Parts: sequence; C-alpha cells; structure tokens
Amino acid sequence: MNELISPKYQMKLINSVQEKIWEEFKSYKNVLFYIKKWHQSSEGYNFNDRWENFTINTEVNGNIDLLSTLHSMNGSDLLKIAIDLGVDTPDFIPIIPTFKNEIKEKYENVYETFLKAIKNTESDPGLAIGLINSAFESLIKEILKDERLSTKTTGSETLYKLVQIIIKEFRLNDDNFPVEAKTICTSLLSISQSIEKLRSEKTIFHGKTKDDLLIEDSIYVYLIINSFSTIGLFLNSYHEKKFAKKKIENLENEDDDLPF
Repeated sequence: MNELISPKYQMKLINSVQEKIWEEFKSYKNVLFYIKKWHQSSEGYNFNDRWENFTINTEVNGNIDLLSTLHSMNGSDLLKIAIDLGVDTPDFIPIIPTFKNEIKEKYENVYETFLKAIKNTESDPGLAIGLINSAFESLIKEILKDERLSTKTTGSETLYKLVQIIIKEFRLNDDNFPVEAKTICTSLLSISQSIEKLRSEKTIFHGKTKDDLLIEDSIYVYLIINSFSTIGLFLNSYHEKKFAKKKIENLENEDDDLPF
C-alpha cells in the first residue's frame, strides 16, 4: 500500500491530517494519546534491533511535535489515520468525497454504513466488504421507497435482485438507450453479483474456516468502495434528475386544469 501513495500526495495529506487532529483533540496531551494508539515498536537484543513503525518526536518543551511525527510515518499508516479521522482522500479514493456529500443528509443509514466500511478498510477488509454490500442494498431500497416507482421491496432481496429491480424501474435497458450505455448498465449486475459473492465466499460473514481463502488485502476493498461510490452516485443522480423532472411536468399539467 505504501508504494502506491506518492510523496507529493503524502505531503498534502499530512497538512489535512494535522489540522484535523488538532481540531478533534485540541490539547497536546490528547493528541499524544491518540498518536500513541497508532504507534508500534519492539525491543531487540541491542539498540540496532529495535523497531518502530514511526517516531514520536517532541519539541524543546517536551510536547509532541505532531508535524515531524506525521512526516516520520509511512504512507500506509498516514492513510489509515486519515480514514479514521474522516479526512477526505480524493486523490487516492477519488469519488468518495462527492458521494458522501450526496447521501449524507438524504440517506443517513447508508451514509453511516458507508463510513464504517471506509474506517475498516485497512483494519478489517472482510468487514469492510460486508458493510459495502449492506450500504449498496440500503441505497437501492431507499430509492425504491419513492412512491412513483412501482416495485416495492420485501426486505429479503439480495443485492443482485435489487440491482435487477432498479435497472428495470429506471428503464436502463430500454431499446432507446445506446448499445454502449446498455452494456455498461448490464455490467452493474455483474458488479453487484461480484460484491455479493466476495461477501459470501471470501469473508467471515457466512462462516469460514482457516483453510478458506479470505480477503485480507485492503487494495481490493478500495476497488470495491470506488465501484460502489461510482454506481451509487449514478443511481442517486439519475433518480433525482429523472423523477424531479416528472414531478415538475405533473405540476405544470395540474396548472393547465385551473379555470383561470
């Protein structure tokens, strides 16, 4: 993971993380306590064998020097802290900040589940995948609550089934769609099925033994999070655009019936 994060991006990220830490914890003491929770070290037989994942530096007065401490971290640890604090990482997880803003007020449950998935990306990739699957299901169910849509869910639908329903309701496979666009929409089914299979077959959600192949590398989770963010943003935007337009047209038709 560390080699994927460029030094230039780390420099930008450190500034954002530093500001967020002071905003969150306010005092030198609390900042030190927080940083120590990320610190790992081991003692060897001699000084040269001592290992630590980063150095906690101090100022002349003994307070933590947060800036130099953050600069001593590798990119992977820095990214984990950014995710834990809710610092947007648009250059590494591109579409997430936009998607978060879109669903924050409108779909609170989806938003909270999505944040939990992001926060567990590094520490528990399997859990993160399960949460993304749940957030995906919740988003579609929320959209399908629109009374102008004919299909209502029972609560037992799988993610794959929910995507089938939303494609049908949005008429994304209609003949008037360009072939290329229809192909992309059909791919939504494959993506949803793959996320569902990963959750069921490669995580502990459905009970696995130590001999089963489980996802333990966060790089795959980033792919899934980005995929869900892209699809989720599209579904939310399409719903708002198409059905807001229908609502306006209905109001205009009602006005035509007025006797003046």
